[in-house]
Amino acid sequence: MGFKCGIVGLPNVGKSTLFNALTNSSQAQAENFPFCTIDPNLGVVPVIDERLDNLSKISNSKKKIYTTISFVDIAGLVKGASKGEGLGNKFLSHIREVDAIIHMIRCFDSDNIQNVNPDINPTRDLEIIQTEMKLADLESIQKRLDKKNKKNFSNEQVNILETAHDIINNDKNINEIYNLFEKKEIEMSGLLFLKPNLYVCNVDEPSIIKGNIYTQNFIKKFGEKNTIIISAEIENQLNSLNDVEKKNYMEMLGINETGIKVLTNKGYNLLNLETFFTSGPEESRAWTVGKNCLAPKAAGKIHSDFEKGFIKVETVSYNDFVENNGWVNSKNNGRMRLEGKEYIVKDGDVLNFRFNT
Repeated sequence: MGFKCGIVGLPNVGKSTLFNALTNSSQAQAENFPFCTIDPNLGVVPVIDERLDNLSKISNSKKKIYTTISFVDIAGLVKGASKGEGLGNKFLSHIREVDAIIHMIRCFDSDNIQNVNPDINPTRDLEIIQTEMKLADLESIQKRLDKKNKKNFSNEQVNILETAHDIINNDKNINEIYNLFEKKEIEMSGLLFLKPNLYVCNVDEPSIIKGNIYTQNFIKKFGEKNTIIISAEIENQLNSLNDVEKKNYMEMLGINETGIKVLTNKGYNLLNLETFFTSGPEESRAWTVGKNCLAPKAAGKIHSDFEKGFIKVETVSYNDFVENNGWVNSKNNGRMRLEGKEYIVKDGDVLNFRFNT
């Protein structure tokens, strides 16, 4: 499993259309009225990786298994959601479960698609969502810090909650909390405003290359590092085409990569994730781990027994594995290394774990 992303935004901004494109399905309703998506739709999507395709061919594997991303299409919220407006607390409870939040932002004009606000203003729309998340977090923090409940949390968690409360109330820089506490402890708090964010500007076809005035103003405010310009409708159309038709259509549009691939790559960078591989005659498989992952922990991704009984790991870089046409030649040509418990797994490593049972 890679990671779990929640797709959020105001009603009718294209969340369900993007979800259908990402999951190559039509399981999420995409209608022209608010709150079309009532319950969250979950889609598990393979992360297509050409490296795994090549490894599978070299090893003549019977099976090929990609790593995956889970996407959750969560009902649109409105101003006042933290107080129960719209779908309110139902929306907010669903989003606490995800690793990262994809904010779907409407950046197109259309007389045919309703807008819950009188005009198109991406910055305002995102700030509505962010405000509702902070208000919901404040309520959650206050409940947890109540005398009756406070005893149920560690001192570290209490300190995190108190710091978060101060940041929200006094509009302080969010980085303050990351300078004081470990990332893992912060994640355990489950606070919405602390979750990593990706911003997807949903545009019309003429704007997919250079964006438009809406995306320009949005990027000025929120930066381009975690901002992606996508046409959800075009992504849906691409999914209905065969490979040749898709290639021709992308060339006509002037795009080199699908928005879905860009989104996946941004997500991996945002969450500091990497991929390692296992490859043999039975199976070639991709596995997702965090950056700077030690070899025993990576082994545990496969099975807990691998981590407990870890001895060594046979390691070949992806490029060396391909150039030497597999394990045997990699070993014979001195390209395979035997690494121990302190080895930090690198993106693209092809690994074979040795362990005691």
